Amino acid sequence: MNNQVFVGVGAVVVYNNKVLLVKRKYDPCRNCWAIPGGHLEYGETIREAAVRELFEETSIKARPVGIVWVDEILPNKCTDGKHFVLIDVYMEPIDNPPHPAPGSDALDAGFYNLSSPPEPVTKTTLRLLKYIREHNGKPPLLPLGG
Repeated sequence: MNNQVFVGVGAVVVYNNKVLLVKRKYDPCRNCWAIPGGHLEYGETIREAAVRELFEETSIKARPVGIVWVDEILPNKCTDGKHFVLIDVYMEPIDNPPHPAPGSDALDAGFYNLSSPPEPVTKTTLRLLKYIREHNGKPPLLPLGG
């Protein structure tokens, strides 16, 4: 059992009432659909991590707007016993329209209807999508530091 807590940062892009999702290439939750994201690196801000992870996984450049969601994944078989805290950042794409292309950690990437994402979807992404739908695609945001 690993007694560390890992911080994950997700990038939430909603465009034309559709959400950007990637099919995960690696664990946790390999082959599941989720928002783009990954580990916060030592010395990196949440803002920097969101921009980096979004570009690495989808080739989309975007501006961080605010924190939209915080969640966690408790230690289990899927996470190899790791505990993750997830901080999701709402992003505004720089290119209009944005054109996702799967990158290093993604098998596929695209925009999907908030109400009918492809399956299987990670539990944390399902909770996030429900929250975004409840706010008609424009949920309240917390300011980003840094």
